[in-house]
Amino acid sequence: MNTAPFSQLQVFLAVARLRSFSGAARELGVSTAAVSQTVRQLEGQLRVVLLTRTTRSVSLTDAGRRLVEGAGPALGQALTALAEVSAQPGEAVGRVRLSVPTAAVPYIITPVVPAFRLRHPRVEVEVVVEERFVDIVAEGYDAGVRLSEAIERDMVQVRLTDAFRFVVVGSPDYLARHGTPQRPEDLLNHECITFRMRSTGALYAWELERGRRNWRVPVRGGVVTNASHLTVPLAEQGVGLAYVFEPLVTEHLRTGRLQRVLEAYAPTVPGFFLYYPSRAQRSTPLRLFVEVARELSVKTL
Repeated sequence: MNTAPFSQLQVFLAVARLRSFSGAARELGVSTAAVSQTVRQLEGQLRVVLLTRTTRSVSLTDAGRRLVEGAGPALGQALTALAEVSAQPGEAVGRVRLSVPTAAVPYIITPVVPAFRLRHPRVEVEVVVEERFVDIVAEGYDAGVRLSEAIERDMVQVRLTDAFRFVVVGSPDYLARHGTPQRPEDLLNHECITFRMRSTGALYAWELERGRRNWRVPVRGGVVTNASHLTVPLAEQGVGLAYVFEPLVTEHLRTGRLQRVLEAYAPTVPGFFLYYPSRAQRSTPLRLFVEVARELSVKTL
């Protein structure tokens, strides 16, 4: 059996619903003759009579009734779906799926997403917050946000923030009780709030630098977490020293709730970047998101 073309089925269902060829013609914006011809073509393809026509009325045959019952709801759903995904001139429709680390959320996602949604309300934004390194192509992401050194070289990179430092901080109470470390090696004798890498399960060794020399200190402590946002409040309460990116603790440092230690060894990283596979593969929703991110991201942290 031949499959009825979508447009012919749509015309037939309009006639069946209105019980009128002329009414269907007005609704569809075509002539009555065109409606009649389309229905005859559909009946010819299906080799059944779908409508009984008289000079005064139109009624469904048994085959016509079964076709309405079977195809009507499905066609309605299809038309609704088409309307949902179709775009008006100049309008973007679709989705942007992003992989973002926790630390980047307040500086990139929070300022950008509300403005983007206001400008492009038919583009859905899905933000997956995770610390692990993600293969954005294999896992179905449109783009990711990471520090630049964690991004593969074949990715397009869009700068979202200026460079910043990672610093070791502690509360005045902790430092009064345990003393202030003077060299990276001194951290081995301190209570440090440690971070377990979700990707490998290993504890993160704090990275410090001074001039051309680098240290990776295998710190230890009584608290281990895989959620980086927990380290600041724990450090503030004197649980131990924390290794954080400096913009996260700007207010804590200003008010004296936390103090920097080993500041001369604080490493600088290039900043956060939005990255995606290539310009050739970039979708319209992603292109628009990149435009808003360039405009609104916090360049100076």
